Amino acid sequence: MVSVQPVLPGFHPDPSVCRVGDDYYLACSSFEYFPGIPLFHSRDLLHWKQIGNVLDRPEQLRLPAAMPSSGGIYAPTLRHHDGRFWLIVTNCAEGAGNLLVTTTDPAGPWSDPVWLPGVPGIDPDLAWDADGTCWCTFAGVGQVAIDPLTGRTLGEQRRLWSGAPGAKAPEAPHLYHIGDHWYLLIAEGGTERGHGVSVARGPGPNGPFEPCPDNPLLTHRGTDHSVQNTGHGDLVQAADGSWWMVFLGVRPHGGTPGWHVMGRETFLAPVTWTDDGWPVVGEIVSPTGTAADAPFHDDFDLAELHPSWISVRDRSFDHCTTEDRPGFLTLRARGTSLDDPDAVFIGHRQQHPACRATASVDAAQGVGGLSVRLDEQHHYGVETDGTQVRVISRVGPVRAVVATVAVSPGPTVLGVRITPPPPPHDSRTGPDVLSFGIEERDGTFTVLAALDGRYLSTEVAGGFTGRVIGLYAARGTIHVDRFGYEPLPA
Repeated sequence: MVSVQPVLPGFHPDPSVCRVGDDYYLACSSFEYFPGIPLFHSRDLLHWKQIGNVLDRPEQLRLPAAMPSSGGIYAPTLRHHDGRFWLIVTNCAEGAGNLLVTTTDPAGPWSDPVWLPGVPGIDPDLAWDADGTCWCTFAGVGQVAIDPLTGRTLGEQRRLWSGAPGAKAPEAPHLYHIGDHWYLLIAEGGTERGHGVSVARGPGPNGPFEPCPDNPLLTHRGTDHSVQNTGHGDLVQAADGSWWMVFLGVRPHGGTPGWHVMGRETFLAPVTWTDDGWPVVGEIVSPTGTAADAPFHDDFDLAELHPSWISVRDRSFDHCTTEDRPGFLTLRARGTSLDDPDAVFIGHRQQHPACRATASVDAAQGVGGLSVRLDEQHHYGVETDGTQVRVISRVGPVRAVVATVAVSPGPTVLGVRITPPPPPHDSRTGPDVLSFGIEERDGTFTVLAALDGRYLSTEVAGGFTGRVIGLYAARGTIHVDRFGYEPLPA
């Protein structure tokens, strides 16, 4: 089995990319997390640095507590046109819809949303033709012209091309004018093991479109490749004239059926063109020495949090701040546990199959700790009330305290280590083991409970996200002095 690496590991799905000169910019879906839509910069398509989040103000992004996990922000398209960056995306919260924001600086700030009430469905795309008409193509696959400044639709919707006969879920359309043709790239087969990328082309942005005879361009279904669920691609031409595709995939681990725990990640592959003008996707290119390989530490000495921190649905200064106690992150509970939709939680994406995280927690005025979260019904955690440490498991309808130990009053360093399962392995072996405990003053790690990682996987929990490791307040107020995350040898 071939082992390859993503360019953006961990819960970075639905990538969309554009180039301006020698600079590349990439955006991903964020679902129920705030701020929304992480934005990355690169000079080589392999090494990316997060420079901000597109939807980082409450007036841009409102995600109500009643919205289920894996709702929220779906599938952005990022483009540069006429000196501006344009990003169109779907907010799947009830009463929302498709929206468009712009900026001249991708690091932000981005504009307030222009809503698009005449654009249905999800996965909207933007493309401009030679006369300046802006075409919005959406999952299904349909299309309508829009005024991107006002959000008004211009003319009637039309159906374009729905992919291969019998293939479900034609989605993630992207429209490109390349040479003499307009190419329509779509995902189909669903975002599970049957996922793939197909393409058609026509003489204009409205078609008619003829499918590529070698569709799908990309799929790993029915193979033993280490990357599965490949799809939702976007094309970009490099400054040297070469072509590339970014797309999502997952890395299942363990026995049958295989469990992926970090969500859908962003991968990169080269694209060549046949003599008769059809794209061909090559093998995945693996980066080395990426920013994600470095440990992430935060002492909370800065007023603004690092852009990689994400919270569930919102981030109120009343409940999450670095200003109350200098050098600390202060969290004030709003529910009673991470089971609550409006729980106070702030986390960092798990980006490595083997890793560890620690946090120094002062819970003299409350209860809280360190959690590995997939959603409200699937999370593990280790928490303290200042006198006792507990390991808590929530799997579906079952919530249990699986370990308890008394501790001396004062801050406690809580930790989790995520490692491959110990041998022997068989077809039922899970993807990893999550060991929760206390880091002692001499640096030793005392394990209180070791839990099976399959129950925090998409194959068990469902949904579209990945694991997020972070901090939460379950009651009262807690103060966190430092947080650390680092990869471990797999």
